Amino acid sequence: MTSPQIFLLATAVGLTPIALSYGFSPSTSLSFLFNIDATPVNVTHIFRAVMGLYFALVTFWVVGAFVQKIRLPALYSLVVFMVGLGLGRLLSLVLDGMPHWLLVVYMLLEAGFAVVGILMINKCQKEAV
Repeated sequence: MTSPQIFLLATAVGLTPIALSYGFSPSTSLSFLFNIDATPVNVTHIFRAVMGLYFALVTFWVVGAFVQKIRLPALYSLVVFMVGLGLGRLLSLVLDGMPHWLLVVYMLLEAGFAVVGILMINKCQKEAV
C-alpha cells in the first residue's frame, strides 16, 4: 500500500469519530464536549447535515485509497476540506476569540493534514510522470 493510500485511509478513520460526535447524538456529545445545547431541532438538523458532509467525503477518500483513477481527486478534496475547515476556524479565532481547546487542536490538525495532503498530491503527480 502506498503512502497516499495510507494517508487517505488514516484521515478517513480519524474523521469518523469527529463526524459521529457532531451528528450521531448531537444533544449528548456536543453538550458533553463543548457545553452546546443541541436539543432544538434546527441545531440537531445542522449538526447531522455536517456529519453527512463529513461521511460523504470520508467515503470518497476510502474509495480513492483503493481506486487509483480517483486517488488524486480524493487527495485534492481532502486538502480543500482541511483548508476550508482550518481557515474557518482561524477566522472564528480572530473574530470570536479563543474557543474550547479541542477546537484549537482540530484547527492545528486540519492545517497539518492539509500540508501532508499537498505532499501526497505532489508524490502522486511525480509517480504518474
